[in-house]
Amino acid sequence: MNMWWTAFVWVVLALLASVVSVRLAVSVALIEILFGVIGGNLLHLQPNEWINFLAGLGGILLTFLAGAEIEPQTLRLYAKSALSIALASFLPSLLGTLALVRWGVGWDLHAGITAAIAMSPTSIAVVYTVMVETGLNRTPLGKRIIVACFLANLLAMLALGILTARGTWWLVVFLVAIIATFLAVPHLARAFFQRTGEHLSEPQIKLVAGMLLLLSALAVQAKSEPVLGAYLLGLALSGVLVSVPGLLHRIRTLSFTMFTPFYFLKAGTYVSLPVVWRASGWITLLLTCRMLTKMVVLYPVCRLQGICHRESMYTTLLMATGLTFDIIVSLFGLSQGFINHQQYTMLVAVIIASAIVPTVVAQTFFRPAMPSEPRATLHQPLVKQSSS
Repeated sequence: MNMWWTAFVWVVLALLASVVSVRLAVSVALIEILFGVIGGNLLHLQPNEWINFLAGLGGILLTFLAGAEIEPQTLRLYAKSALSIALASFLPSLLGTLALVRWGVGWDLHAGITAAIAMSPTSIAVVYTVMVETGLNRTPLGKRIIVACFLANLLAMLALGILTARGTWWLVVFLVAIIATFLAVPHLARAFFQRTGEHLSEPQIKLVAGMLLLLSALAVQAKSEPVLGAYLLGLALSGVLVSVPGLLHRIRTLSFTMFTPFYFLKAGTYVSLPVVWRASGWITLLLTCRMLTKMVVLYPVCRLQGICHRESMYTTLLMATGLTFDIIVSLFGLSQGFINHQQYTMLVAVIIASAIVPTVVAQTFFRPAMPSEPRATLHQPLVKQSSS
């Protein structure tokens, strides 16, 4: 098939997804997945080698940006209370999903672990968008929820790293590189950014891209998952990136324009609508399991922290949302043969529903009182905006 025609079709789908996202004020990642479903089922789109590369790079950049979301001082301030919320959200869902798919649905161990990790994170795209639009990102409740979301995703990345780890010397090299990333890279990057400044050739972005590709290459050699190194690099550089005006915005613009649309469109092309229809009962059961396992433990934890009933329910529902990291884990499981296409379709259907259902319920029935001061804008965030 004509390569340029194929590229045109994929870019048009990405363009339409952007327009729909803006019109509906819905996360563009969710709309891109839905357009990928349309492309895969109606247009019979199939990813090829170069789309796989662009999608892989998009996933790495997206994960890096997610790691860079939280400013260090905010993370330190709310880490203790947010960690208990993150653990109460992550662990029950992990164990509950594993039990359900292993002994209820009958999936094998690798498929069960993949599903369990995929059902456990929280969508920072959904949470962050809701926080900014309601103005809650400037309140202690909103800040605590955002940090808890970040920590839950970090737990998911670590779980994925354990799942993919292999006992080779390359794994030792990769771990040394991770340690060096936290100890040396922030100082080297800050010195490089100050020395080069902002130029049309974007040496600052190229340095970040080089470090991302190096860590990804080492992760692949170690038989691990590249997004783990990307997430940790973003965390290590978060304080440096925020000190360089406009740098993170330029990286985000490049990523969301050229790379991440391919990642989410590709994720959608693997979803089979006939399978969704046939497995609708199991999909509903998985969604219910995800919601209940998070609520049963997380709500009491919130109440023990002195959070009122309404805000505890609101926190619990938002922590039950999922999207980007869930898709990353599911797509990784499919690429590694841990799950098949039918299992992947079921997981993605649950993930899409989890991005919508808890958010609607939270905003409709448990939305906290609005702050009295003017609403925050996307130019005044607590954390830097993302579609993850």
